[in-house]
Amino acid sequence: MTPTEGEARLTLRQALLADCGRLASLHVAARAQAPMPASVHDVARVQSWLEGRLGADETWVAERGVRVVGYARFGQDWLDDLYVDPHAWRDGVGTALLDLVKARRPAGFSLWVFESNAPARRFYARHGLVELERTDGDANEERSPDVRVVWPGAEPRAYLSRLLDDVEKDLDELTQRRAALLAALDSAPGGAALA
Repeated sequence: MTPTEGEARLTLRQALLADCGRLASLHVAARAQAPMPASVHDVARVQSWLEGRLGADETWVAERGVRVVGYARFGQDWLDDLYVDPHAWRDGVGTALLDLVKARRPAGFSLWVFESNAPARRFYARHGLVELERTDGDANEERSPDVRVVWPGAEPRAYLSRLLDDVEKDLDELTQRRAALLAALDSAPGGAALA
């Protein structure tokens, strides 16, 4: 007797090029069912993107039997995709994929989640991730407010200190740019510089 699909064991494996079509379909379907902006790309475009990222990122597939029920794609510092088939929501698939990412990135990682996607935000909070910053969505394709969420890894102080170092570097660069602009304004004809 073979187990039914619901009873089939969940397996995780690295994605193959042949998986990208199924992953793209799952990606678009999951986005359509979640409280988040619809994908701005169709299945063919998502498939092409995934095929191009396969060598650069780690991509893992979750399967029950022969059915793909989720996937995660991540780089060194960012979890870029974690999508679960809507028919497999609340069935442990997302947790298994997130646990895999944590194990493969023990030093920590970040991800972006749409502000409107309250179920995903609750999921990440339940699994120890922390909301760090919010944007108005100006930098994403959907132009929808989002939240940066982090898993600070095995050594949270070290991970958060690295993020703080990045912010300090950005602030130094902005301070230098500001000083250069003030100097240019000061020497420009037609008026005094702003203080």
